[in-house]
Amino acid sequence: MVTVKKFILVTATHLPYHDKWVKLTQDLSNALGVQYEIKEEDYVFAIEHGKTDDLGMAGLPQLFAELDDGRIVVVLWEVPLNERYEADFDKAKEVVLARIKEIVS
Repeated sequence: MVTVKKFILVTATHLPYHDKWVKLTQDLSNALGVQYEIKEEDYVFAIEHGKTDDLGMAGLPQLFAELDDGRIVVVLWEVPLNERYEADFDKAKEVVLARIKEIVS
């Protein structure tokens, strides 16, 4: 069975929710007992492994999971909104955990 080796967050400090993405990554890392890495504006990594637009460009931030079989998969590329159309990082954590559960099953 495949497991998560570490989380990789590709972000930029100037982004509006940067601190919340970092905290989310730290929380997920602690919850699963794995390490995390933060890559600053690594668009090449995000393009190679993440979600891209129709022109092949990647938006940031994106959260990845490195698996123990060597694969790198994107697990979050946009934060869900709550009923007031605000970023819901609690729901984002649920989304990531659900995606990981699908991947490792």
